[in-house]
Amino acid sequence: MNLFPFGHATHPQWPMAAGLVIAQLRAQMTLPGHASSPRLGLLYITDYYANDAEAILAHLQQELPMVKDWAGTVGVGVAANNAEYFDEPGMALMLCDLPAQQYRVFSGAQPLPPSFEAASALVHADPQTPDLAELIAEMASRTQKAYLFGGLTASRKQAVQFAWHDSEPAQKGVFSGGLSGVAWAPEVQILSRVTQGCAPISKEREITEAEGHVVYQLDGLPALDVLMADLKVSLSEPQTALKAVRSTLVGLSSPGQQGVGRTGSLGADVRVRHIVGLDPARKGVAIADHLEVGQKLAFCQMSLQAAKSDLRRICSEIREELEPETLSLEMANALAASEAEAAPHLARRIAGAVYVSCSGRGGPHFGGPSAELQWIRHALGDVPLVGFFASGEIAHHHLYGYTGVLTVFTTPEEEA
Repeated sequence: MNLFPFGHATHPQWPMAAGLVIAQLRAQMTLPGHASSPRLGLLYITDYYANDAEAILAHLQQELPMVKDWAGTVGVGVAANNAEYFDEPGMALMLCDLPAQQYRVFSGAQPLPPSFEAASALVHADPQTPDLAELIAEMASRTQKAYLFGGLTASRKQAVQFAWHDSEPAQKGVFSGGLSGVAWAPEVQILSRVTQGCAPISKEREITEAEGHVVYQLDGLPALDVLMADLKVSLSEPQTALKAVRSTLVGLSSPGQQGVGRTGSLGADVRVRHIVGLDPARKGVAIADHLEVGQKLAFCQMSLQAAKSDLRRICSEIREELEPETLSLEMANALAASEAEAAPHLARRIAGAVYVSCSGRGGPHFGGPSAELQWIRHALGDVPLVGFFASGEIAHHHLYGYTGVLTVFTTPEEEA
């Protein structure tokens, strides 16, 4: 597997941004170790370009005829290696060097055929889709690893998705609603990790009474009383109490899953949800999710330090899992060369990467423009990477919030 060419740019006029992206791709496709004729494009645009999505796809198809299949979506920001375009015009495109039989683009108009054996899938979804959580779980069950990665479209204009498969030229490549993405055959090896952006402010408790979206008891105590005690506020001072509640979130996990760890951090299985209401009469707390007795719950808040620490952790885990026990002198010299800081290298065993981050994490949350992507590059190394800032993140068979989902396409050790 060769390195995946990628490009990214910003410009008020999308044809200019597309031209800059295409120039980057064409230059990389001439480099040693890079794919010269990749056939799958992963395209992400910010919502500034959403109304021009059809024209953008048509233009890229004309300029890059070797790319036969397309997938992607729109976000309030797009990500690339060491850079993000948040709340501004932006475009990021990566071309994946994979044989046609190792993947399949799908959408509501192009369902995944039963004959295709999917091991995992990249999924983009419209947040307004009914029963979305159930659809995500059902899609995950159709993969061998029961693993999805991706996110929900985030747009202040059209919530568009890209899905074009070369075998069906009469299709519409840009659409809204439902799910779309790329299913991967077992031959496509990936590593994926979830990074949390919140830190618990209370111990983890068991839901002992709940109905629908409302929890009434935690560890046998009235849920509202527990919340007020953890926040050190009282409903006798409603303005102070409501301000504290608005800045508080809930971390949920099911029995047997990785909840709050021994170090006090949220585990990868924790789904962060909003508090959407209080029931003073029945001492209940309404959560933006369906609740069940036996689930674990911890109150939490957004934390920059926790987000940085957890992002470093997942990058280190990926890097350590891919590092060979021994490195040839040739590869060691290549990585030590000065140009290694400015270009991806096969010795890292990463052909490309996709990063989907919550729109609540991007921009200034990490301390400055592109800070989150710079942290990834610093921790993971220089690798081809694209992605977007979503209104919800998809990993495993769950829908997350305030998280980042980092997925890398790995190369066999003997190729590196």
